[in-house]
Amino acid sequence: MKEIVLITGAGGLIARELSKQIENKYTVRFLTRKKKHDHEFEWDLTKGTIDEKALEGVSHVIHLAGANISEKRWTDERKKELISSRIDSAGLILQSLKQKNIKLKSFISASGINYYGTETTEKIFTEEDGPGNDFLSEVVVQWEKAADQFKEQQLAERVVKLRTAVVLSEKDGALKKMLPTIKMGIGSPLGNGKQYMPWIHIKDICAMYEFALKNPEMNGAFNAVEPEHATNKDLTEKIAQVLKKPLFMPNVPTFVLRLVFGELSDAVLKGSRASSGKILKAGFQFEFPDLKRALEDLLKNN
Repeated sequence: MKEIVLITGAGGLIARELSKQIENKYTVRFLTRKKKHDHEFEWDLTKGTIDEKALEGVSHVIHLAGANISEKRWTDERKKELISSRIDSAGLILQSLKQKNIKLKSFISASGINYYGTETTEKIFTEEDGPGNDFLSEVVVQWEKAADQFKEQQLAERVVKLRTAVVLSEKDGALKKMLPTIKMGIGSPLGNGKQYMPWIHIKDICAMYEFALKNPEMNGAFNAVEPEHATNKDLTEKIAQVLKKPLFMPNVPTFVLRLVFGELSDAVLKGSRASSGKILKAGFQFEFPDLKRALEDLLKNN
């Protein structure tokens, strides 16, 4: 009999692609705000409710829920939403498991590579390093603490936290947003372009979640980032190269991005490198460790 995996964040890119990848090996359920299919179950954070049937017989929870970091300016209200959508949603699952006396084999949570902060530095961060001291690192620290509660309160045998880099996919996210201007020949790096952009191919991040499901010895935090380090300039130039488009426009000035995006601009104007050594040591193999090859795969139909 297949083990049951419950996935939150049903509408997100990773949830959609991951479910396709594991549906033959696991019984997949989704938590969603509006049920449309038999394998979906409703929950409501504002009311603190969850369909109890969603948790019956569940072995694993993959927690992907969370408001999009780069979708809107970071007003005080938006900042609360970014934190609440991650922490309160985990808390609702935790309380529901406790009430029903259900213990998971694993609670596998999304996390962010911004745990280490968004400063641009030559340091390569490992999981042994502590958190940064800006808003994004604060979000991730609280996110991971909420995940750790499942093990601390003995509601999961283990907790895995995947500190996810920028996910590259032609269907959504950063790459999709960059494509239109580069295709028109007016793409350009952001700011000075020297900020690092930790990245991961959509297929590799989904494979990493499956790897975490299948390997009970995995515990704790892992950087979900490809081994090759790239700057914003590197990424922009290689997209243009793969698409065979020129890049002749000047960089988008820092002050323009700060004017448009406010504090959110830090997320694209700053960035450091992170090591993939720990996940490699655990036995995971990346399919697309090379940026150019990853882009060629993603953009082959463009």
